[in-house]
Amino acid sequence: MQTALNLRTARLARKEEIRMKMQLSEVARALGIESDDQYDQITITSVSFDSRSLEQGALFVPLIASNDGHEFVEAAKQNGACAALWQKDHENRPQGIPLLIVDDTLEALQKIGKYYLQKINPKVVAITGSNGKTTTKDMIAAVLSTQFNVAKTRDNFNNHIGVPMTVLSMEPNTEILVVEIGMDHFGELDHLVHLVDPDVAVITMIGEAHIEFFKTRDRIADAKMEITHALKEDGVLVYNGDEPLLIERAEKLDFETKTFGTGANVDLQAQNIVSDAEKTSFRVKQWPELNFTIPMIGAYNVKNALAALCVGSEFQIDPRSMVKALEHFDLTKNRTEWVKASNGADVLSDVYNSNPTACAEVLTAFQNAETTGRRYAVLGDMLELGEQGPKMHAGLADKIDPKKVDEVFLCGPLMKNLAEALTDKFAQGKIHHYATCEKEQLVSDLKERFRSEDMVMLKGSHGIHLEDVLAELR
Repeated sequence: MQTALNLRTARLARKEEIRMKMQLSEVARALGIESDDQYDQITITSVSFDSRSLEQGALFVPLIASNDGHEFVEAAKQNGACAALWQKDHENRPQGIPLLIVDDTLEALQKIGKYYLQKINPKVVAITGSNGKTTTKDMIAAVLSTQFNVAKTRDNFNNHIGVPMTVLSMEPNTEILVVEIGMDHFGELDHLVHLVDPDVAVITMIGEAHIEFFKTRDRIADAKMEITHALKEDGVLVYNGDEPLLIERAEKLDFETKTFGTGANVDLQAQNIVSDAEKTSFRVKQWPELNFTIPMIGAYNVKNALAALCVGSEFQIDPRSMVKALEHFDLTKNRTEWVKASNGADVLSDVYNSNPTACAEVLTAFQNAETTGRRYAVLGDMLELGEQGPKMHAGLADKIDPKKVDEVFLCGPLMKNLAEALTDKFAQGKIHHYATCEKEQLVSDLKERFRSEDMVMLKGSHGIHLEDVLAELR
């Protein structure tokens, strides 16, 4: 891998504008399309598949999903698009806007992304894992931004559309691209990682997310290892060294590896972890003189921070700079964060996604947070668990301590299994279960109980939309 010094030298040598700039003829060549003379006069400064949020100079990509984007090419032209792709099996081609005719607009989007990545040529850090991808992405970007121009995945744009759009959102002076990659079936990660050809690949952990499709954690681990399929020959695999399933598979690879965790045999080992309601502090055995702090609750987030530190070390970031970067990094919305309810109560919100491992970790952190009032846990269904769903929901009963949680509010059909499992642990009237469509009643019942000195926890899969509950509490 290039050293940080080499990368900084390359940055100084580059004199590009801070905006994408490609001629339409250039895009046509990338797609294997014969260029028209007029294409040399058209400059593309952005790429978008949303006709409503275009900038002047945009290339509009009409994707086919629940709505067919081809129906909005005219609107895109009116909103600033200077050209558009067009899938050749569609008739009624619009007039007055240059069209690049392609077999498949999604494949074309991915090809353009691949071309633009090669043109800008940043180092690429790709991240996957059952939990912690987005938080780790944010931490890595913060650490690397202390010395480099860094671009990162926005929100959780980590799929077949999000990955190429992440690439195409890069500014031309980007030195390192930090890209999150998700998947829920075999082969998806293989396809997506070949779009970015990473220099560093990161696997956060192996949990139960998408076990509906994979059936076992072993098979999930196999799928996550697909991130190495396009890792550059001199690339580095960074992974959770506390996970035997990853150790077993990494040992068979020829790539350089770096591990993180709390065990004795990792390259970067966390020690002395202390967490309160606002932050988590820890030390690293390899840098005993430094104290690291992240503005997040929960000891489980320390491993995400360790992954970021591993990547930072690979790019020769000074550990003291990494301390400062992690103290105030920019966390993607709807990840674990404390917010205030309208009555002043503290709400621990983590409503983007959920699975048994993640839910158990947040529950532990919530129950250990100090309060002078009462604790209320609001949990929504954990989706994509398949036939194991009822058992895994009921299993959360072992993670809820009636001495630390006063009442539990459960939302969704699968959470009925947890409600039944908690019956013998809690006094009558302390466990409440609601259908997914009964969130208004849930909010009403919760508001009747909680006071300004209390704590509320919200955790559930995105499909249950506990963010609606959060909005009503704030």
